[in-house]
Amino acid sequence: MFSGLSAFPLTPMNETGIDEQAFLRLIKRLVESGVDSIGALGSTGSYVYLSRAERAYVARLAIEHAEGVPVMVGIGALRVRDVLDLAEDAQKAGASAVLLAPVSYQKLTDDEVFGLYESVSRSLSVPLCVYDNPSTTHFVFSDELHGRIARLPQVRSIKIPGVPEDPLAAKARVERLRALIPSHVTVGISGDAFGAAGLNAGCDVWYSVIGGLFPKTTLAITRAALDGQGNEAVRLSARLESLWALFRQYGSLRVIASAAEIQGLVNPPCLPLPLTTLNGNARRQLAEFLTDGGMDE
Repeated sequence: MFSGLSAFPLTPMNETGIDEQAFLRLIKRLVESGVDSIGALGSTGSYVYLSRAERAYVARLAIEHAEGVPVMVGIGALRVRDVLDLAEDAQKAGASAVLLAPVSYQKLTDDEVFGLYESVSRSLSVPLCVYDNPSTTHFVFSDELHGRIARLPQVRSIKIPGVPEDPLAAKARVERLRALIPSHVTVGISGDAFGAAGLNAGCDVWYSVIGGLFPKTTLAITRAALDGQGNEAVRLSARLESLWALFRQYGSLRVIASAAEIQGLVNPPCLPLPLTTLNGNARRQLAEFLTDGGMDE
């Protein structure tokens, strides 16, 4: 469950509701490509913009059409009460695991974040992945806090943000974290530009945005890294630098949603307002890259 490529698809939508057919097309694409797991309702899946009923619906769709591929479901919310409700819905739908970020409006303390994971983990019957995403939650985990949380019941993976560019520094960063967590808890990399570097540094799994739309491209990088072909993984990732540059400037969600529209895989608009996809020169740059960059067709 917590190794290889975990692909995070969009939840295509407009102001009238979820685009079920577009979502199922994305799920089918992931299943046919052979991804190791699917991450439904992550940040790429716009989970914070959806109601509890909508999230339960998307979780059911993903699990029912995953054809046995494990599905992890995002359960982050502002209040512990709501997180527990979302966890119950995900488990009833048949989720293989849940993904939890410390979502908050007020800045949280370490003890408050630990209390969140303690309350939720003790209520679960499925594994939990800790979602460390400071760019959206504005909470910065210390390795020591990760170590405390990793010893709670059901915690089985930590989804960390990017690693240092220097390979030795990246490896040292992963090893520092591993020294503080139990051996049964895996470490996963996110921030797609760091995917190859994280896997080469010893991460077990790539929690990937582009994997949700371009699984073949992402699988090639993942398999190369995990098979000990680190230089090849870096080479393949470097070919996507134009995409990474757009991610850095506009955010991965806007870029990947725009790519899905350009590829005809979803109907525009596909993001919840006030979010919008790229337009003008940025969209033209992305379209040119998709034409010339050798991404999945």
